[in-house]
Amino acid sequence: MTGSPPDVLVIGAGVIGLSAALEMQRRGLSVTVLERAPDAQSASIGNAGAFAFSDIEPLAAPGILRRAPKWLIDPLGPLSIPPAYALRIAPWMLRFWRASWRDRFAASCRAQAALMAHSRGALARMVAATDADPLLRREGQLQLYDSAAGFRSSLPGWDARREHGIGFDLLQDDPEKITQIQPGLDARFRFAAYVPDWINVTDPALWHAHLRAQFLALGGRLHTAHAQALHPHGDHVALDSDAGTLRAGHVVLAAGAWSHHLARSLGERLPLETERGYNTTLPDPRVALKTHLTFSDHGFVVTRIGEGLRVGGAVELGGLRLPPNYRRADVLLRKALTFLPGLNTQGGRQWMGFRPSMPDSLPVIGRSVACKRVIHAFGHGHLGLTQSAGTAELVADLIAGARPAIDLTPFRPDRFRRVRPAPAHTS
Repeated sequence: MTGSPPDVLVIGAGVIGLSAALEMQRRGLSVTVLERAPDAQSASIGNAGAFAFSDIEPLAAPGILRRAPKWLIDPLGPLSIPPAYALRIAPWMLRFWRASWRDRFAASCRAQAALMAHSRGALARMVAATDADPLLRREGQLQLYDSAAGFRSSLPGWDARREHGIGFDLLQDDPEKITQIQPGLDARFRFAAYVPDWINVTDPALWHAHLRAQFLALGGRLHTAHAQALHPHGDHVALDSDAGTLRAGHVVLAAGAWSHHLARSLGERLPLETERGYNTTLPDPRVALKTHLTFSDHGFVVTRIGEGLRVGGAVELGGLRLPPNYRRADVLLRKALTFLPGLNTQGGRQWMGFRPSMPDSLPVIGRSVACKRVIHAFGHGHLGLTQSAGTAELVADLIAGARPAIDLTPFRPDRFRRVRPAPAHTS
């Protein structure tokens, strides 16, 4: 990397990293973004394209481990752990269980709701600053339930949303209203919740390309290299990479599912795991989707992407190295055909991406304990797009020495284990 060191080096060119880079540029800082490879942002370009600001409930909810065994024995169910990965993920699952205790769950909901509210406002500011409104769809979300029992079990979650000011309509045994919102659904769906203020991007790949273009147009630099280790110095941070040593006044670690490897080079051991998500994008669906559909009892969504539809979701806790199991995408597509009988499933393109996930479903946003010049910004799970603009503003606040808009204590990097700061290098 030629030229003078930037004020900030962002490790990760996904939606979190680029959003943070843009926000720091707007505050007058020089920024370089490090990307692993041209195709390394797949988690940012292959997702369902939703700004899910109403999703404040952590995955680790009370009682989830009573339901989990039924899911876990089904390798194609909504939550699965491949047997080859079960032993390795056991410590993470223990923390996940502890995060599901009612007091911790309630605290996580409050923290998530605060981040969501901030991110909604930050998105509006980002959209205005980057002329991005043509890339948004404001078509709401319909969350569907198979039965009255499933709907009733969801009501505490909707009560929590109401307490945090989230608007929605509950549709109880009202198939006519459901059909008005989304024609063509199977008649089994008599219970639902509708979130009118839900927002989607027209295509996450286009959104990502737009942010990238804005960053470059404002003088930002992109550098392709594989990051290897971070070293704190008195007045800067050095990064070892396969392209040599890079230096910057501050580093933002936003490398998604790979972030904990770099944090470990600073002496920090963070319980980051990987939710592997699967989907299929259909180019000619022959179903006119009017809103974002969430099939709550099955853990997947159907959403518009460009002129096509994307069918995907579920959680496979399988790490970064196991080969993809695209039978999971096949199962979701078969279910979607059952739920939307007119769907044309021919010609689909399958995808699998890595969602970086912490046991409590809260991201890591805050200064590294080992080096105050390193800001962590990762672990958003399936909410990376949703929380990207909000995270960007919080990161920029930290680097500027300003007071963040929300309390970052629930997101601190050392909330699971405190570490000693790494010694500064003198070279």
